[in-house]
Amino acid sequence: MFESISNIFKVKELKRKILITLSLLIVYRAGCFIPTAGVDTFALAQFFEKIAKTQGQTILGMVNLFTGGALTRLSIFALGIMPYISASIIMQLLTAVVPALERIAKEGKAGYEKINQYTRYFTFLLCMVQGLFLSLWLENPNNFQGIVIVPNPGLLFKLVTILTLTCGTIFIMWLGEQIQERGIGNGISIIITASIISRIPSSLRQLWILYSPLDVSKRQISTLVVIILVTLFFLMIAAVVLFTQAQRRIPIQYGRRIVGRRVYGGQSTYLPIKVDMSGVIAIIFASSVISFPATIAMFLPRTIGFVSFLQSITQQRGLWYNIIFVVLIMFFMYFYTAMVFNPLEISNNLKKYGGFIPGIRPGKPTASYLDFVATRIVFIGAIYIGIIAIFPNFIMYTFNVPSYALASLFGGTTLLIMVGVTLDTMKQIEGQLLIRHYDGFIKGGSLKGRR
Repeated sequence: MFESISNIFKVKELKRKILITLSLLIVYRAGCFIPTAGVDTFALAQFFEKIAKTQGQTILGMVNLFTGGALTRLSIFALGIMPYISASIIMQLLTAVVPALERIAKEGKAGYEKINQYTRYFTFLLCMVQGLFLSLWLENPNNFQGIVIVPNPGLLFKLVTILTLTCGTIFIMWLGEQIQERGIGNGISIIITASIISRIPSSLRQLWILYSPLDVSKRQISTLVVIILVTLFFLMIAAVVLFTQAQRRIPIQYGRRIVGRRVYGGQSTYLPIKVDMSGVIAIIFASSVISFPATIAMFLPRTIGFVSFLQSITQQRGLWYNIIFVVLIMFFMYFYTAMVFNPLEISNNLKKYGGFIPGIRPGKPTASYLDFVATRIVFIGAIYIGIIAIFPNFIMYTFNVPSYALASLFGGTTLLIMVGVTLDTMKQIEGQLLIRHYDGFIKGGSLKGRR
């Protein structure tokens, strides 16, 4: 491993790409500390700290995690890259259901660029709308229990906030594209991963505060609990790596074709069906839906019975919360798989190029078999994602550790993103090393990244 890392800096081009990537990430992290004009950032940070301890995970807390704490300071990157991610997911789903977009997507590189252009336009609109509602929310002291966040509200503040946050997100998109073209790895994914990793020191500090009092009787967690948490952290990473790489390989056989004097086909290959086919999309959607009631409850009087019920469900994170969360994850796993995995289309493509699954007739029987396998594989993946998602709640109740100290370390979404992006980046680096006849990260084998 250490020899492979040292080999990275022996390859001039690879070293240049890594330095460019790190430089652009430094620019991004610096922008997360530049505040938007007209906002009392100290009062806003105190408010976010309070709701994290009293109301648990909300949509605002989730966005703050993905922006690396930029939302608590309302920096110029407060919206982060989430509008672009939302626009990309929506466009991906629309491409699967809208015939016109599906035809554009099949046009190759030109179609990809056109879909990407539509995604950027949609991102711009989302930024404008989110910036407007965020400025309206900040201007109202009632949303902050009477604390004045914006000393000089008005039309000018709204315009400045909308323009600043929109330009900030567009700039992050540009940074991601530069990392993609000139650096190493997927630019957008690396930016999100850098934001999540930047919150880990804060979580470690919270755990240290719970453990560090000199008076042992005042400690909220014991030394044994700390050792168990560290062990569970590494075991969870190992489990995420295992299931991220896991796939069902369906054997494919191509028949021989004679064209002129040449013989084509005849080789054997396989069709991989991943256990975690949706990646982090299912858990992100489920987290957003289940966090939405807690976010709405922030803006409503607590005297309303329905509001109290919503707060009790989301704050206690008991049996009903976990059941609802797992059901939502399973729903979005199957929904996303149905959108992106088309057994009939795969079957027709195999038949078109002379491929078939041994023992299965081409055409509709092949499509039925693929649907049968995918349905059961997705069920296993949904159970795995569900366990990863509710595991922080298990730790919170078993070891009496506050949820705000676990978000960056044991959160299912954060672990899936960090492990997946790390594997992808390591795969690209290993490919560069192997091309130049250096050993990769795994001697005698290769590191297999996600599709």
